[in-house]
Amino acid sequence: MPFRDRTDAGRRLAARLISFRSRDPVVLALPRGGVPVGLEIARALGAPLDVVLVRKIGVPFQPELALGAIVDGDPPELVIDTHLKTMLDIPDAYVDEERQRQLVEIGRRRHVYLAGRPAAAVAGRTVIVVDDGIATGSTMRAALRAIRCRGPAHLVLAVPVAPPETIAALRDEVDEIVCLETPALFGAIGQFYADFHQLEDAEVIAALQARANETAPAEGTPPRSRAPAP
Repeated sequence: MPFRDRTDAGRRLAARLISFRSRDPVVLALPRGGVPVGLEIARALGAPLDVVLVRKIGVPFQPELALGAIVDGDPPELVIDTHLKTMLDIPDAYVDEERQRQLVEIGRRRHVYLAGRPAAAVAGRTVIVVDDGIATGSTMRAALRAIRCRGPAHLVLAVPVAPPETIAALRDEVDEIVCLETPALFGAIGQFYADFHQLEDAEVIAALQARANETAPAEGTPPRSRAPAP
């Protein structure tokens, strides 16, 4: 297996991303699994760590099959696979109902994970979007489109593993992709990790709080100004 765990994957990705350290980076991770990967990248690059709150909308009779995704924002970004929706004759009412249901969960996660902390500024910065792997790419596509609307100077997708066809399909959504493994035979993300346990909210909160503590200015020290975007 290429990776021991998500921390190992994050450190290996960080080594490939180190050139971005001088480019005013911010790391945005997809919870839950992307957060420990993103933590290691943020530490290596001296960057803030934040989350992209995105929820998959599954097909009614096969929830694991992604019909689309909804991303937190003002307004929220909804991405639907219209071809799949038409082919399976999925009604608009189902999409509307799922959109609202997933927005409730996004609101819960925002409250639990961020505890009132403002979202990291991304406009004019190098934004590195991270997950622990990608399968079909529908959820990540929604996240990337929502982030693009926030005006980053340079948008980077960084993942440990994904199928080659998924990486190819996402290239138009970003300025750059860093993916360590692109196996032709791809069953599930977990098959590429020795430890791929299901993360709990507490682990996500601890990782985000750890990075927030590491980047907080010492008492009485003025915040470090950001370097201008390239």
